[in-house]
Amino acid sequence: MQFGGIRAVDDVSLTIEAGRITGLIGPNGAGKTTLFNVIAGHYQPTAGRVLLDGADITGLAPHQLFAKGLLRTFQIAHEFATLTVRAKTDDVIRFLQIEAVADKLAGNLSDGQKKLLELGRTMMTEAKIVFLDEVGAGVNRTLLNTLGDAILRLNRERGYTFCMIEHDMDFIGRLCDPVIVMAEGRVLAQGSAAEVIANEQVIEAYLGRGLKNKPGAAP
Repeated sequence: MQFGGIRAVDDVSLTIEAGRITGLIGPNGAGKTTLFNVIAGHYQPTAGRVLLDGADITGLAPHQLFAKGLLRTFQIAHEFATLTVRAKTDDVIRFLQIEAVADKLAGNLSDGQKKLLELGRTMMTEAKIVFLDEVGAGVNRTLLNTLGDAILRLNRERGYTFCMIEHDMDFIGRLCDPVIVMAEGRVLAQGSAAEVIANEQVIEAYLGRGLKNKPGAAP
């Protein structure tokens, strides 16, 4: 994906395996969200292809991808502010443990509750794969644990495939295997959370920025 003379995503090739929770990490500006935007149809890629179950979905619009079961959430929650959470099914409300806010307007929820609500929207259709863009951003630790529990349950009990951008390495380590690392628009490394955190190239990529919540990481 090229913007003028800048290649935000440069010759990236990766596979997201069905039934897994794949983490996508990297320093700010690594191209992670741009990659999501290409996959989810918000950007028409400069070159390359995106495949879903072997079918070419390159450049399809978000609503077309939605119909094929490819969904995404955003770092800043995009709730329908004047609708109540009760517009969701009781099953989703119970699953996400948000009964206490079921009658509130979505625009009045906390940031963490809005993230739960966004996750709930993905449950209203037959999703094949869900892309989560910093689902933990701005969420307190209690709600982050609730979000993590919901993602794990959706994966294990309902077979959801996830790919998630996240900076909190404790959260990534709890949920994700494998973890893919991007830097400067390219894939730098891939492996388990422990493997990528110990990778010298990954440490160098984060040097001066740090690996959040990772004791002993580069400052």
